[in-house]
Amino acid sequence: MPNQNALLYHRHIEKRGNQFNQILTELGYDSLLIHSGSPELRLFDDQHPAFRAHAPFVALIPQPFAADCLLELRVGHTPRLWFSQPRDFWHMTPESPAEWWAGVLDIEVVVGPEGWHDRFRGEGPMAVLGRERDLGSLIGSADLNPPKLIARLDELRTRKTAWERQCIAMANKTAASAHMDAGAAFESGASELEIHLAYLAAARQDQDELPYNSIVALNDHAAVLHYQFRSPTRPTDSRSFLIDAGAHYFGYAADVTRTWTRPEHSEFDDLIELVDSAQQQLCALARAGVSFVDLHQQAQMMIASVLEQSGLVRMAPDAMVEAGVSSYFLPHGLGHFIGVQVHDVAGRVSNSGKPLPPPDQYPSLRLTRELEVGNVLTIEPGLYFIPMLLDQLRDSQFSKQVDWMAVDRLKPFGGIRIEDNVLVTEAEPVNFTRQAFAMLA
Repeated sequence: MPNQNALLYHRHIEKRGNQFNQILTELGYDSLLIHSGSPELRLFDDQHPAFRAHAPFVALIPQPFAADCLLELRVGHTPRLWFSQPRDFWHMTPESPAEWWAGVLDIEVVVGPEGWHDRFRGEGPMAVLGRERDLGSLIGSADLNPPKLIARLDELRTRKTAWERQCIAMANKTAASAHMDAGAAFESGASELEIHLAYLAAARQDQDELPYNSIVALNDHAAVLHYQFRSPTRPTDSRSFLIDAGAHYFGYAADVTRTWTRPEHSEFDDLIELVDSAQQQLCALARAGVSFVDLHQQAQMMIASVLEQSGLVRMAPDAMVEAGVSSYFLPHGLGHFIGVQVHDVAGRVSNSGKPLPPPDQYPSLRLTRELEVGNVLTIEPGLYFIPMLLDQLRDSQFSKQVDWMAVDRLKPFGGIRIEDNVLVTEAEPVNFTRQAFAMLA
């Protein structure tokens, strides 16, 4: 869809350009330089991790893997991209900028950062975003990463343009299709590694391109919230499967989680359906003016209701939440902003920049502000059987309210998480993830 991409991207640059001009003028800057970043070697090594460009650069330039490029923004001028295209036979030379997005910019192709390093000496008031060690003499008297400017630019990113919304929607389409193939691999008895490879093949994106390290967890591994391994060994009894895996579209992320089990495990399957129902209700509540802290509290109440309805905990849901019992089963936050960063910026400040720390009882909550039109966020409640937390609950005053025989039956399944990416609008929320799965169906 190059024509549609071009139209939406051009409008995106025009809108952001006007906003940047206003912010730079208000803060007393004539220009802003945004570096895409440079690959960094591992300590005592000549190899570097896979490169990904800095988020402020990708939020304007659809080149998430372009190293040593520089975006020059001058008040009242067309944005200029200094595009680094090294002459190199060791590595693949980056492709030239595509016409559909390059047409809205002034493009200067250089063979490396030396092509622009000395270009900006003696300039007027200027701000620079990037790492000091990457920028060398470019910085001069410029302000490097000024906090007030970064805060203003971060706030812009909380309200997605039409271009950004399309990118996240397209990333969700890729992720949903790959999730279905991963589920089929689980049902065939595949190992975690085999499932992961099936996901990559379906997404047609390499691991280094994905926006985050996929969680591919069989059985009790699903109780490890950020499980980081992928066993190549097929389990003798493949009971359950949790996959938290995304995709990107021009650097914008999808962050999707689904949980599967086999039909014969009806007790755990019933729990999945209850959590899924609660999750969809929470997605429908993601509206402008809603406090995300309140929405997280509602998630705790819904999970408490699932625990009561399933007979796992013999307490009223409100009493369970007040006592903190539900948090033993849902210890993480309900969600976060998403964009060019999976955990996108400005989640813990108000739209005026006032810090909004999470409440003491929910310290891991990444989003604490009121939702606004244009926000895109994840909604990801869960219900887990985490041995360390269950041991604490067993030693607490509420131990007698827990059906420990049922808990012990369910511990080998690990846990459940359902996660969608949702756009806040002036009307009904738009669930990019459910739309993507519905198109596949």
